[in-house]
Amino acid sequence: MSSNLNINTGSNTTVSSGGLPSRRNTELAMLVFAVLIPVFAYANVGLALDGELPAGMLGYGLGLTALAACGHLVVRKWAPYADPLMLPIAMLLNGLGLGLIYRLDQVEYLKPPDAAPGQLLWSAIGIGLFVAVLIFLKDHRVLQRYTYISMVLALVLLALPMFFPAVNGAKIWITIPGVGSLQPGEFAKIIIAVFFAGYLMVKRDALALASRRFMGLYLPRGRDLGPILAIWVLSMLILVFETDLGTSLLFFGMFVIMLYVATERTSWIVFGLLLSAGGAVFVASFNDHVGDRVENWLNPTALAPNGGVTETAQAIYAFGSGGLLGSGLGQGFSRLIGGIATKSDYILATAGEELGLTGLMAIIILYGLLIERGVRTALAARDPFGKLLAIGLSGAFALQVFIVAGGVTALIPLTGMTMPFLAQGGSSVIANWALVAILLRVSDTARRPAPAPAPSPDAEMTQVVRP
Repeated sequence: MSSNLNINTGSNTTVSSGGLPSRRNTELAMLVFAVLIPVFAYANVGLALDGELPAGMLGYGLGLTALAACGHLVVRKWAPYADPLMLPIAMLLNGLGLGLIYRLDQVEYLKPPDAAPGQLLWSAIGIGLFVAVLIFLKDHRVLQRYTYISMVLALVLLALPMFFPAVNGAKIWITIPGVGSLQPGEFAKIIIAVFFAGYLMVKRDALALASRRFMGLYLPRGRDLGPILAIWVLSMLILVFETDLGTSLLFFGMFVIMLYVATERTSWIVFGLLLSAGGAVFVASFNDHVGDRVENWLNPTALAPNGGVTETAQAIYAFGSGGLLGSGLGQGFSRLIGGIATKSDYILATAGEELGLTGLMAIIILYGLLIERGVRTALAARDPFGKLLAIGLSGAFALQVFIVAGGVTALIPLTGMTMPFLAQGGSSVIANWALVAILLRVSDTARRPAPAPAPSPDAEMTQVVRP
């Protein structure tokens, strides 16, 4: 992949030579299905639980339609050549998430109660930020001017939760009076991608060319190891002081992906994996919260500290109960996982049980398609900053999906992050709509037709002027 990206620091344009059709009508047609499918899911939940259509079905359908229409009209006006698939896929995932949250709202003891209306409001705010990004960010290369300001802002956002009480053992939330709780790490992943793209665009030659070959690997010079060591130390500090394994993995993994794409050196991947694994083992040896997560991952069927079944085991039972086609919306027992996790990271267990392996794979494919369109955008962009920014944002999204899905399915230790668009959480849905908007801005610039060539001044100089 990295070789195909062909980052050319000499080029400073993202205008394609031939241009592509805008595909806005295709996007509109797919948005219709992206709204209808969640509305049918909403109706299915009501029919399965109460034998009648839900009372708020009309408002839910109209609200989702209004959000889709607003997003489409803004893309048609301010980003007419943007990728036609990203908006419908994001809208479908957001709608399915609202349907699953509504289904879990019907269980009285699950917290928070009546989360679906609040999540619809957060989705509207997310679409508002999506609209603002597309209207005011005319050219993504403007972000390159704020490379080091982005670094400072990202560090502030990452450090803020240390000054607030821990929630469920992790310090990832801040409380704003009158607004509620926010998760700054969700916004920091976008801002730090801007910093990485700007930094690596300038330093990539030194990181790629100044190295020595040892056992088939190109080893970087000691002074060039500075950036990756600094990011590794930062991710370890997040893990130690905030006990946030997911955010730590996300930021370090994103940097290693962007470093590999910028330099095309496999040695950076090897260094990244060794540093990540060594740091996780070291922190798990003395941090109880991280150690418990690793212990649950290694022994999911062991008794929990309260004498019951661990959450990891309950999620595995839910997937097994769902089988190939699922028990049907509203007919599962993933609610037994309890707490707030059922509506956040463990919402994937509800999808697996009630929609079955078929439905779960359909959701995973939707995530895969969205990530693939982001990588395709990186391939289409001709400026190095746009390539790195698009691959960084796509990589962050892919890592978050892998970390959450891997944790819920017991492939890796559970981290406590939220599934993008699907899980309950205002910060997550707002930040991910902003992420999609930036990707659409990069793709619009890359797919925009080339302007008409300027008249040649030489031709004017040699033109015969007749009296």
